[in-house]
Amino acid sequence: MSVTESTEKAIEELHKINKKYTCFVTTTEDYARKRANELTISKKKGALHGIIISVKDNICTKGIKTTAGSAILSNYVPTYNATVIERIEQEGGIIIGKTTMDDFGFGTFNVNVGEGIPIPKNPHDISRSSGGSSGGSGAATAAFSSNSTVAERLAPTHLSLSESTGGSITSPAAFCGVVGFTPSYGRVSRYGLIDYANSLDKIGTMGKTVSEAEQLARVIFGKDAKDETSLVVQEKPAKKVKKVAIIKEMLQGVDEKILTAFWKSIELTGIPYEEISLPSLEYAVASYYIIATAEASSNLSRYTGLRYGAQEEFSGSFNDYFSSIRSKYFSAEEKRRIILGTFVRTAGYKDKYYLKALKIREKINHDFHILFKKYDALLSPSMPIIAPKFDEISKLKPIEIYALDSCTIPPNLALLPHLSIPIGKVNSMPVGLQVICDSLDENTLFEFGKQIESLVKYK
Repeated sequence: MSVTESTEKAIEELHKINKKYTCFVTTTEDYARKRANELTISKKKGALHGIIISVKDNICTKGIKTTAGSAILSNYVPTYNATVIERIEQEGGIIIGKTTMDDFGFGTFNVNVGEGIPIPKNPHDISRSSGGSSGGSGAATAAFSSNSTVAERLAPTHLSLSESTGGSITSPAAFCGVVGFTPSYGRVSRYGLIDYANSLDKIGTMGKTVSEAEQLARVIFGKDAKDETSLVVQEKPAKKVKKVAIIKEMLQGVDEKILTAFWKSIELTGIPYEEISLPSLEYAVASYYIIATAEASSNLSRYTGLRYGAQEEFSGSFNDYFSSIRSKYFSAEEKRRIILGTFVRTAGYKDKYYLKALKIREKINHDFHILFKKYDALLSPSMPIIAPKFDEISKLKPIEIYALDSCTIPPNLALLPHLSIPIGKVNSMPVGLQVICDSLDENTLFEFGKQIESLVKYK
């Protein structure tokens, strides 16, 4: 099949998928056809030649609407590409659309979206969430993998570019039964990413398999002069994983059936392990939400309806206009995080909350660093529950939702690379196993992930 033929097939599939699962907020058929024609004419064949790529909607794409899931950016069209988009295009990838997400990444179930932005549905059960905040990416990857008529003749058919702050890749990957990869902080340039929390945001990938997630990741890795937090990494060969640990604190609150599936998969792989305790993780969720909301409230202060964000006719004082725009276009979750983040940064409370949270984060980083001197990898369930139904989510309090990030927050807070790998189903819904490796040791993570994937699938 030629690139133009496969692209047309993918566009046909895109419309079927989006009609059923509403996982794309913007589709880019004309762009995809133009790129396919260019690649057909060009003699150069890059690492992603002709492969269809979906992109989370907080990653800037030149000339393509980028909303970050929020009503306040509903009409924003970037004039430049993020560095990761440039690298994908250089290697022959074809962007087919922008996937829906929780507004600015604020969520676990992708139900916090701006007015007019669709909520994605789980391809395994449309009454359930596809996870968040990259729910659209997870749903698109799962839908293309299972339903695509192209999949029989072209592999990989579809890869997804996503982003994680505290578990936004792992959650939808686990809920949708695909592989989600979150890199070490600094491994991938953040230039062109609409920030949630600068010290935590990481652009990662999704695919049907570990190899597919790795294929896209290898393209976007690398130092970028436009992002001073990106790193030059001296590549090291993958280590042979001989000893792994399972942290007891990351098993607390996990559904019993998911725990059964988790232990069964460990047994199937035959990997020697030790159960250990990491007491500092008791404070991980609280520390994360204090730090993340503090940074988010600062980042969102730019959306005033003047330089950035939705605009209306100016009337009254600046404060009146500012308040009117933000009140109208920010959702309840955006307002909640602005208020919380502003509160913990206030002079009277900074020492009591924000500085304490930074100390806890430093302690958790230190504890993980000590662990990786003894163990080659850490394992845990990806999420403590299966994908919930939408009517169940509506009954949860915000604090109950935040607590569900207990498995995903620790590696994100410590800026460690991790994978979510499907290991089976509970009540007909996918569950995942999370693999965590030492900082910048993606080579070991990918090789060990493939090993687990093949053993679990084979047995």
